[in-house]
Amino acid sequence: MRILSAKSGIYICRRKRGKPLLSFKSNDSQQITLNDALFGPTDREKRMLEKSWAKPFAEKIFPKIDESRFVCLYSDKASRPNTPVNVCVGALILKELLNLTDDEMVESLAFDVRFQYALHTTSFEEQPLSDKTLSRFRKRCYTYELATGTDLIYETITGLSGEMAKIMKINGQIQRMDSLMVASNIKRLSRMELLYTCVSDLVVYLHKHNEDDKLEGLEHYYNPDDYNKVIYRQRKEDYDQRILTILSDADSLIKKCNGSYDDVPEYQLLVRAFSEQVIREDDKLRLKTKKDGGMNSSILQNPADPEATYREKAGKQYRGYAANVTESVGEDKSIITDYQFDSNTHSDSDFLKEHLESVERTPERNTLVTDGAYSGEANRQLADDKNIDLITTDLLGRDANDIYADFQFSEDGTKILLCPAGNQPKSSSIVKSTGKVRASFPKNKCENCPYKDQCRPKTSNKTSVVYLSKASHEKAKAQRFTGTWQFKFLSRVRNGVETIPSILRRKYNIDTMPVRGRIRMKHLFGFKIGALNFRKLLKYLGSLEKCALNPEIA
Repeated sequence: MRILSAKSGIYICRRKRGKPLLSFKSNDSQQITLNDALFGPTDREKRMLEKSWAKPFAEKIFPKIDESRFVCLYSDKASRPNTPVNVCVGALILKELLNLTDDEMVESLAFDVRFQYALHTTSFEEQPLSDKTLSRFRKRCYTYELATGTDLIYETITGLSGEMAKIMKINGQIQRMDSLMVASNIKRLSRMELLYTCVSDLVVYLHKHNEDDKLEGLEHYYNPDDYNKVIYRQRKEDYDQRILTILSDADSLIKKCNGSYDDVPEYQLLVRAFSEQVIREDDKLRLKTKKDGGMNSSILQNPADPEATYREKAGKQYRGYAANVTESVGEDKSIITDYQFDSNTHSDSDFLKEHLESVERTPERNTLVTDGAYSGEANRQLADDKNIDLITTDLLGRDANDIYADFQFSEDGTKILLCPAGNQPKSSSIVKSTGKVRASFPKNKCENCPYKDQCRPKTSNKTSVVYLSKASHEKAKAQRFTGTWQFKFLSRVRNGVETIPSILRRKYNIDTMPVRGRIRMKHLFGFKIGALNFRKLLKYLGSLEKCALNPEIA
C-alpha cells in the first residue's frame, strides 16, 4: 500500500502488484437475525456466555471503537469493501488479552461463539477474519504513520481508555506515572558479529539480484555455514586477523557499491556500522576505542532492528526502547489513560514534558505523582501552567536549606519580594550567569533577624546580600511537604504504578514482542495496554457484582 495524496482528509491507496483496491465501509451489521448463532446454545450455555469476558467486551468496548478515524487507510472509490475495522481492532486487543497468535485468533473467531459475541459477528454468514487480515491492517496503520506521523492505534487505545475510565468513575484528578525499559527482540552482537552480519546481509542482497561481479573473494559470506566458521570455529589467537579481514572486506564492498545502492537498507546499514565502529589511520583500518569518541548509545546494536538503542540503568544493560505510562487512580481502581513509546535514551523528564504539552489545561486542580527522575523546575512550572500539581516522591540532588521555603518570589522567579522575617529587599535582580536572584537588605535588619544564622547573608558596610535561586526555593518547599500526611498518602498511591512494568513483562511479554522497529513495537504495545485496561475493567465489574450479591459490602 502506498499513500499518495489526501483529498478532504481521505487518503487514496494505489493498486500494487495487481492487488485490488479496498474501499472503506463502516460495520453496520449489528442487528440480530433469525438465524443468529446466539439462538443455538442452550439456556445453560447462554448463562455461561453471559458471565464470560465476552459480554463486557461486546457491550462496553466494541461499540466504542471509532471506525471513522481509520477511513484514511482505504480508497474512496467503489471497490471491494474492507474487513470491518472495529472487528480488526477488537480482535487485536483480545489477541493480546488471551495471548494468542494471529492464526489462533482467526480460528477462535471461526469456532468460538465467545469471540463472535464479543466482536458482534454472530450474524455474519462467514467470519470476516482470514489468515492475512490482521497483518495487512497493521501494515496499513504502520504505513500511514510513517507517511503522516499520526498514530491511529494510540488515538484508538487512549480513546477506549477514557471510555473505560468513565465506566469505572475515575475522574483523573489523581494520576501516577512510571517508565519502563522494553527490550527489542534482537540478539546481542559483538562488534565482530555486527560488522560480519552487515557485510553478509549486503553480499546476500547483491547475490540475489545477480550482482556477483562485485563479490569476487566475498562469495563465502552467502554460505549459511560461514557465520559459525568465522565467528565461533576459530582460535582466539586469530581474532585480530579475522577482524582485520572483515574490516577490509567491508571497506572494499562499500567502495564497489558507492553511489549505486544508497536506497538499499543493507548498504545503508553497512555504511552506518562501518562509520560508527571503524577508524582509518594511515590507510590502515582498526576498531574505534573510547578514546576515539563517537561510541555513544545511539550506535547500531543489531541490523535486525536499526532503531534500537543502548542504555545502562540500575547496573543492567538494555537494547531497545522505553515506554512511559500514565495511570488515573480512583478508590481501589485504576486505568492507564496515556502511554508513550520512544528510544530508551529518552529520559523520564522528556516523557513528562511531552505528556504535559499534549494535555489540555484542566478546570479543576489535578495531581500527578512521579518519582524523582521526573523532577525539575521547568517540568513543575509546565505542570502548574496546566493546573496540575507535580509531586515527586524521591527528591534527587543535595538537600536545600529549609529556610529557603519561606522566601517569597515574584511569579516569574526573577525577584525576591519578602524574606522569612517579612522584610522587603532594597533591590532584587537575577544574576544571568548563575540563574540566582540577588536580594540586598539593610544591614541592621539582618543583624537583628532571628533567621540570620539560617539565611547566612553576605554582609558589607551597609547591606546584607542573599543569593537564592527559584529552584532552591521550590526544592525546600518540596522537602517540607514530604513530612505531611498528604505526601505520605500520595507516596502510597504512586507505589501502585510500580506493578505495571511487572505485569506487562509477565503476562504480556513486552520484552519478546514478535516485531521490530519503534513504530511496529509501539502499535503492539498499545494493544497490550488496551488488553491490560480491559482486564482492569473486568475486575471492576466483578467487584460490582459481588456488591450486588452481598449488600453488606456496598
